[in-house]
Amino acid sequence: MSTQTAIIQQLTAGPDDAGERLDRFLARAMPGGLSRARLKGLIEAGHVAIAGQTIAEPSHRVKPGQHFRIEVPPAVEPTPLGQSMPLVIAFEDEHLIVIDKPAGMVVHPAPGNADRTLVNALIAHCGQSLSGIGGVKRPGIVHRIDKDTSGLLVVAKSDAAHDGLARQFADHSVERAYAAVVWGLLKHRTGEIEGNIGRDPGNRKRMAVVRGGGKPALTRYRLERTLDDVASLLTCRLATGRTHQIRVHLTHIGHPLIGDPLYGRGRAPRRRKLAPAADAALGQFHRQALHARLLGFQHPVTKVKLLFESPLPDDMQRLISALESA
Repeated sequence: MSTQTAIIQQLTAGPDDAGERLDRFLARAMPGGLSRARLKGLIEAGHVAIAGQTIAEPSHRVKPGQHFRIEVPPAVEPTPLGQSMPLVIAFEDEHLIVIDKPAGMVVHPAPGNADRTLVNALIAHCGQSLSGIGGVKRPGIVHRIDKDTSGLLVVAKSDAAHDGLARQFADHSVERAYAAVVWGLLKHRTGEIEGNIGRDPGNRKRMAVVRGGGKPALTRYRLERTLDDVASLLTCRLATGRTHQIRVHLTHIGHPLIGDPLYGRGRAPRRRKLAPAADAALGQFHRQALHARLLGFQHPVTKVKLLFESPLPDDMQRLISALESA
């Protein structure tokens, strides 16, 4: 149980603040980098007062000379428990952490994966450096990669970082590139795959390119090299970030990811029988061949441009080597 006490802030509105919404005014004027959503919650919970009178409306219009008292309760302990697990950390400061996630690790607790997730590991690793996302000492998950996709993702440690990163993902200014090994040889060295993604009407566990509804999605790809005459190594870049986007789009054009249990449709047709070493490598590869190898964004607090790269994991390296000699 936390022994921290609430932080009290005092602010006075000036002439330039006249008519501004209270939540907007506080988000701009308050030190400490609390997000507007967090401040809205504090207002609605009765933690903001004018001359001793509680103001519960975030839309309250500020008047010059009004003096505000804001009480910020200490962040409460998270519901998921911290669990000590090894992490590969590409970068960390007081605001955020960049993790190189191994295949097989779930990002967030969910039915069927209640613990041993990245969130559990980060709660244990970050400890008191988690200043509270929405009033809870938890890591701020602004994007995810699938359990069996490896590679880079960024996680916020503070409200200010969470808010800034979320905006960058929303406006698609985050740079993301994935290494993908797919069945077959592509006709063009570069291309775009565009198509709305929604629930597959024939299988609700899958996503699909749909004719009606769904959300717009765009994936750009570049052929890095062919792997004999059976497969291709691609770099895929996301212009949008939909659930299973790369997996769905590559399947849609007839080049599913090798090893994908949900979208792979088994093994693609081959021109000839594979060599024993290639067959053995495929038999030992039990996930989709997808790796988040590049991640770039503007630091939400310092405004410095950050760019991270992750080498291909050993299992994908072995797969590629075996297919090249197929």
